Amino acid sequence: MSPARARLLAPAAPRVLVVEDEGIVAADIALTLEGQGYSVGTAASADEALAEAERAPADVVVMDIRLEGKGDGVWAADRLRQRFGVPVVFLTAHGDPETVARAMAAGPHGYLVKPFRPTELLTAVEVALSRDALERGLRERE
Repeated sequence: MSPARARLLAPAAPRVLVVEDEGIVAADIALTLEGQGYSVGTAASADEALAEAERAPADVVVMDIRLEGKGDGVWAADRLRQRFGVPVVFLTAHGDPETVARAMAAGPHGYLVKPFRPTELLTAVEVALSRDALERGLRERE
């Protein structure tokens, strides 16, 4: 089989939406994920995240909690879950109890504190994708 045909028959790479308002951090996350074969889109605000998810659905979202603009990451994660059913992994510099409690109310599939190690990020994304697949399978059986 030709390489071009093999690519056509291969399943699409999971799409990750990275929501981060610091450009250098967003680029670092995107490069880490792309290096492992993920398809990556980016957004810098909560509103951009919702628009991007509408335009190109994601399999998982990696999102900062503190974002510039009117809505923060917790607000956006809640809307992404409600509208699209997409799992969210928070990646934030804030690990204080109040922020963690607010984040947990949005039902994330993971929570990482910056600075992150690439292996931690990749593991969190894989766990979120696996958990989401299991949950979808259970709902289909019910």
